[in-house]
Amino acid sequence: MALREAALRLALQRGPDNVRVDDIAEAAGVSPRTYNNYFSSREQAIVAAVTAERESRVAAAVTARPAHVRLADALTEAILEQYTEPRDRDVLLLITTSPTLRDAYLDTATMVEHPLAAAIDQRLGESGTPTARVLAASVAAAVRVALQQWLQPPAVPPATGRLVVPSGSLPDLLRSALAVLTPAFDAAEEQAQQRSQR
Repeated sequence: MALREAALRLALQRGPDNVRVDDIAEAAGVSPRTYNNYFSSREQAIVAAVTAERESRVAAAVTARPAHVRLADALTEAILEQYTEPRDRDVLLLITTSPTLRDAYLDTATMVEHPLAAAIDQRLGESGTPTARVLAASVAAAVRVALQQWLQPPAVPPATGRLVVPSGSLPDLLRSALAVLTPAFDAAEEQAQQRSQR
């Protein structure tokens, strides 16, 4: 936590390109070697400050939804809650202006897969089958596609430099990407209900 907070603070103060791993380690009071035990790059540490524990919060939100709520709806609500919560404007600007931070931010979408698979498995009661893992991987892919579209640089760079203005509504992009998966979630839920009735 200290490393990711130091990374974000220094990136906001100096700009991400002017922050070294040694600077982050020193600001957090640890050695660079300790830093490398947790993060492989400064971008990863900076983005971790923004996305920390989001994956477990998504899984917890899915688990907390009442059983009568469709799985597809529970997942969509959980993803929207965690990916569209109000963010610090300076942090969003930091991520959108740096191609390496944008890439690192997009890479975090895959981290939701394992905790989400466990939550889906719990809802479906399908321990030991690949269904939950496949569905969770599909959600991670859908989130990444929506984020890519939202953070996609314009075809012609703006006169202001490398600034990328998020395009479209992130909630709408996420809803649209996740809607494609609704039939698969409905089918998995129906199969789970049929098994429980036997």
